[in-house]
Amino acid sequence: MDSRTAPPEDSDMSVLQPATAMPVGEFVRLLRADIKSDQRYRDIAITGELGRVTVSGPGHWYLDLKDSDGQLSCVAWRGTASRIPFQPKAGDEVIVVGSLDVYPLRGTIQLVIKEMRQVSQLGALEEARRLLVEKLREEGAMDRPRQPLPAIPQHICLVTGAGSAALADMQRLIEERWPGLRRTIIGVLVQGERATAEIVRGIEAANRMSDPFWAEANGVPPVDLIVCGRGGGSPEDLWAFNLEPVARAVIDSPTPLISAVGHESDILVSDMVADLRAATPSHAIERCVPYRSDLEQQHDDIRLAMAAATVRRLSHLRESVTHLRARLGHAPMAGVERGRGRIDGLASRITAGTTGLFQHQRTRLSRAEATLNAIHPDKVSERGWTLVRDSGGRLVTRASMARPGQAINIRFHDGALGAEVTEQELDEHE
Repeated sequence: MDSRTAPPEDSDMSVLQPATAMPVGEFVRLLRADIKSDQRYRDIAITGELGRVTVSGPGHWYLDLKDSDGQLSCVAWRGTASRIPFQPKAGDEVIVVGSLDVYPLRGTIQLVIKEMRQVSQLGALEEARRLLVEKLREEGAMDRPRQPLPAIPQHICLVTGAGSAALADMQRLIEERWPGLRRTIIGVLVQGERATAEIVRGIEAANRMSDPFWAEANGVPPVDLIVCGRGGGSPEDLWAFNLEPVARAVIDSPTPLISAVGHESDILVSDMVADLRAATPSHAIERCVPYRSDLEQQHDDIRLAMAAATVRRLSHLRESVTHLRARLGHAPMAGVERGRGRIDGLASRITAGTTGLFQHQRTRLSRAEATLNAIHPDKVSERGWTLVRDSGGRLVTRASMARPGQAINIRFHDGALGAEVTEQELDEHE
C-alpha cells in the first residue's frame, strides 16, 4: 500500500466502510430528535442584539441574535410573528423565548421563537411595577396582618379564565380532595387591555357572595375563600396582576384571598399583597382544600384515643380505691374513720373527675362531628340541594357537563330518582 494513502496505525478501518457509515440525512434526523427531546433546550429565554432581520413572502421572520461572544440563527413562524407587538429591526435589544431545532435540509441549528419583547419595553414595565411596590410598602399594605384561611372551606370562589387549563386543574384537584365541595366560578379575561377591569369586577363579585344575607337569600353557604389566578405566560400576559387596581382589590377584599398566578418563578404584586401566595393555581388548591378522607380518619383516631384514655383513667382510679380498702382492712380501729373519710373523698373525686372528663371528650367529639356533618352531602341535600351524577357515576357539578338526552341520577336526602335531560340552559359565566 502506498504510504501516502495508508491509514494511521490506531485507526479503526471498520468505521470507514460505506456499509457501516451513517448517511447525512439519518445523522441530522438523529441529532434533531436528541435536541428536541432534551428539556434543557426547550422554552429557553435568551437576550441579545438583532443582526439580520428577513421577512419571507409567507410572513415568516428569519433573524440573527448576537452579542460579543456568539451568534444564533432564529426563526419566528408566521403565526408567532403576527402576535409579536413590534416590528423588529437590526440593532434592537430583545429577549426571546424559544426552543432549539435543526433544519435538516441545511443541517443548521436554529431557535424557534415563541415570544419576543424589546428590552426597553420590559424595562418600562418593571419600573412601573417597582414604583407601585414602593408606594404600597410606604402605605403599610405590604406589612398589614394577613387573614387566616378557613381550615375547611365551605364555599370557594375561583376567579380565573373561563375554560382555561388552570381552571380545569383546580376543578380536578378539588373533586379529588373533597368531592362535592361548593364552588363558584367567575370567568374573567386574564390578559389584554380588559383584563384588569374584569379581574377587579370578579373579586368584587366574589366578595358580594361572602355576605351572609346574600348567601341566605340564595340558599348556599357564603363564600369564605377566593382563589384568583391563571396559568403561566410571558411577562406581558401576566402584567394585569402587577397593576394597581388589581392590587387594591386584593388588599380591600374582606374575604381571604389566594393569589395563584403563573409559574413558581413569577412573583407579582398580587402575590405580595394577597393573604397567601401560591406558586400555581394547582398549588393553591393543595394549600386550602384538605383531603376529606384524611380528616375522617383523624376524627376516628381521636375518638378511639379518647375512649382508650378514659378506660385507662378509670382503671387507675379503681386500683387506687382497691389499694386503700386493703390498707383500711389492716389499719387500727383509730384510723378506720379517717380511712373511710379518705375513701369517700376519693370516691367523690373519681365521680367528679370522670364526669368532667367525659363531658370534655363529648364536647371535642361533638365539635368534630359538627364540622364534618355541616358539609356532608346528606346534610346539604336535607336543605333542598341534590347531588346529580351521570350514568357512569361521575358528579355533574355544572349544567355544561350534561347534554340533552343524557340519563342522570338525582340523589335527594331520602332517596334517588332516575331522569333524562330534556333541555339545557347555561348561565353566561359557564
